[in-house]
Amino acid sequence: MSAPASPLDRAVNLADLADLAARAIEPTAWDYYRSGAWDETTLARSEAAWRELEIHFRGMVDVSKRSGTTDLFGRSVPCPLVAAPTAMQRMAHPDGECATARACSAAGLPMCLSSLSTTSLEEVRAATTAPLWMQIYLSQDRGFTRSLVERADAAGIEAFAVTADTPVWGIRERDMRNGFRVPDGLRIVNLERPGGPTGHSGVGIGGALSWTIDATLTWRDVEQLVSWTGKPILVKGLCRPDDCHAAVESGARGVWISNHGGRQLDGAPATADVLASCAAAVRGRATVVVDGGIRRGTDILRAVALGADAAAVGRPILWGLGAGGEAGVSRALAMLRGEFELAMALAGVRGVDDIRALGTDLVRRRG
Repeated sequence: MSAPASPLDRAVNLADLADLAARAIEPTAWDYYRSGAWDETTLARSEAAWRELEIHFRGMVDVSKRSGTTDLFGRSVPCPLVAAPTAMQRMAHPDGECATARACSAAGLPMCLSSLSTTSLEEVRAATTAPLWMQIYLSQDRGFTRSLVERADAAGIEAFAVTADTPVWGIRERDMRNGFRVPDGLRIVNLERPGGPTGHSGVGIGGALSWTIDATLTWRDVEQLVSWTGKPILVKGLCRPDDCHAAVESGARGVWISNHGGRQLDGAPATADVLASCAAAVRGRATVVVDGGIRRGTDILRAVALGADAAAVGRPILWGLGAGGEAGVSRALAMLRGEFELAMALAGVRGVDDIRALGTDLVRRRG
């Protein structure tokens, strides 16, 4: 007699993984992961906006052979999907970032490591053969930031995503009520330096980590970052075409359309609402990544049709981690990839090139 299916095996979608994770992750950490800024209107809108995009599917198309394969910065990946950077993954599972890296490696998908990782970038690099990117903040100590970029470059990080939407930390009221702080026993290891702050004191993300960001940032800082490394730079946290244009003019090779998971400025637009105009501003000049509220394979299809080269997911990775560590992350990625392949078949497209060619003829705003 076969063994009964585990709760992880019985999960059929990302929402099921979220339910499992909510029961497994310590409540303060769970609130940190799920919270948005202020009234959380942008957080809620981010998911809803994708659902308002109708897929005008084609009929009578031979879709017996399909492929989601695409190219990101010279690396072929089997699906236009990226694991977005999420902080302190060891709050979700003891294996944290390494579990995510191993799952991404098995799937052949890129992972973007948060600079607020609880595992060293070298350990994470060793855990995956798939593309590994790293998110960074340009901190008040530019010398330290440069040394971090050089260290990551030497370790084999393949691209850097510099965050543009965090000149100051947003207010997340769940964290304020909980008195959130970096948990005892965990370290923000990649940002530690002799004689410098470590981020292990203070309440709320701002109280603990205000020194990691800088309100004086300008596009000149992006130009400087580009000069520090030969690896591709993406500017993450953009929602305007003019900012996307400025990013490319500053030397960036990619733009990342994002509202920081609804965790910075409440009232910022949903990324589904601004993706098409932002992608059009840099078409043919930059790689376009989008995150924010992507919960189904149909959302990946919508994102590609609107001009994205890849869609990124953050919270779903944490749900997988909480639900089952590496196996849970693998389950989350497999769900999204499987749904995307099925969505292609049902939409009458054979691959990413078909989706891009049809564009807004395939995916249209309701009404």
